[in-house]
Amino acid sequence: MRTTVGIIGAGPAGLLLARLLHNAGIDSVVLESRDRAYVEQRQRAGILEQGTVDVLRAAGAAERMDREGLRHDGIELRYARKRHRVDFPALTGGRSVMVYAQTEVCKDLIALQLKEGGPLLFEAEALAVEGADTTGPSVRFRHEGRESVLECDYVVGCDGFWGVARQAVPAPLSRVFERTYPFGWLGILADVPPSHDELVYARHDRGFALLSMRSPSVSRLYLQVPDGTDAESWGDEEIWAELERRFETEDDWRLERGPITQKSVTPMRSYVHEPMRYGRLFLAGDAAHIVPPTGAKGLNLAVGDVVTFARALTHQKETGSAQLLDAYSETCLRRVWQAERFSYDMTTMLHRAPDATAFEDRLQLARLERVASSRAAGTDLAEGYTGFPLD
Repeated sequence: MRTTVGIIGAGPAGLLLARLLHNAGIDSVVLESRDRAYVEQRQRAGILEQGTVDVLRAAGAAERMDREGLRHDGIELRYARKRHRVDFPALTGGRSVMVYAQTEVCKDLIALQLKEGGPLLFEAEALAVEGADTTGPSVRFRHEGRESVLECDYVVGCDGFWGVARQAVPAPLSRVFERTYPFGWLGILADVPPSHDELVYARHDRGFALLSMRSPSVSRLYLQVPDGTDAESWGDEEIWAELERRFETEDDWRLERGPITQKSVTPMRSYVHEPMRYGRLFLAGDAAHIVPPTGAKGLNLAVGDVVTFARALTHQKETGSAQLLDAYSETCLRRVWQAERFSYDMTTMLHRAPDATAFEDRLQLARLERVASSRAAGTDLAEGYTGFPLD
C-alpha cells in the first residue's frame, strides 16, 4: 500500500489532518489500532478554542457542532466563597470557546472520512515507523491478522503518548521536559442539567473543583484528589457532598445532583518532546506534548500541530518550497510552550498542593484577586483560554 501521508492514529488530530489533506488534494491513509466504536466513545476533552472552531468550519466538519455545541463567552472563578466571571469577548475582541465533546468531533470526522476521504483502517496496529530519515519512510502495521507495510512520502504520528511514532526518533536527538503533579482529577458524568451556564473553576482549601458539561442535560464535574486515587473508592454521596463544599459561595447558588453514570481519575502531568520532527516523521498531539487539563489545551494543541503540517505540505505542493515543512517543529513548539505555560499557571493557581504552606495559600488568593481586579490580568487569562493564534 502506498500513499503521500501515512497518519498513525484516528483521534481528532489524525482525522482532522486527513480531512485537511483531502481538501488540499493530498492523499493519505489513516491507521487506527482500536475499533470504530472505541474511538467514538472514549471520553476526553470537551472545550474547543476559537481557532479550533474556525478550522472545523473551514474544513466542512462543523455542521453538527454548530447545531449542538454550546458556545461559551466566559468562565467563572470561585475562591474564598467569591464569584468572578471572566468575559472572553470583552477581553479578546470577540473570541469565545465551544463546548463540544471530543467524541462528537471524532464521529463527525470519521463520517466525513468514510464518505469522502482516503482509506481509514480500524484495528490496524502500527508496529514501527521505518526509514524516517530517508525520502521513503514506511509504517509497518498489523491488520486483519496480517502484517503489511504502508509506504509514504511523509509519516505523521498522531498516536498518543504510548504510540510507536516517537520511538522512531533516535534517543540522542530527543530532549524531554516534564513535570508530574501530586494530584489528579476524579471526574464524573451525571445525568443532571449543569448547575451553571458556563464552566466554574473553584479554588478551595480542600482542593480544586471544576463544573463543566457535555450537553444541556449532562454534567461533567471534577474533584482534585491525591495521585493514585481509585475512582471507585469514592461513593456517590461522598462525591456530591465534596463538590458542594468546594463550590460554596456567599449567595444562594446551589449545585444540582443527579445519577452518576461514570467515574474516572485523570493523572496530571506536563510533558514536551523536542524536536517534533525527525526526517520525514512529524509528531503531533500527545505523541509530542501533554498538558494538565486545567487549561483545556490538549485537543486544541493537537489541532494546531496538524493545521501547521497541512499548511506546510500544501505550501510545498503549490510552490515547491520545503521552508514551512523544515520549520514545523520550531513553529509548533512556540505555541506548545505558551500552552504549557498557561496550563501550568492555571493549575498552580487553582490546585492546593499537599504540602502547601499558609504563605502559598495566600499567594493563590492574591493571584485570583489580581485576575478579578485587573483588566490586564483578566485579558491574559482570556487570551490564553480562548487560544493562541494558529498562524
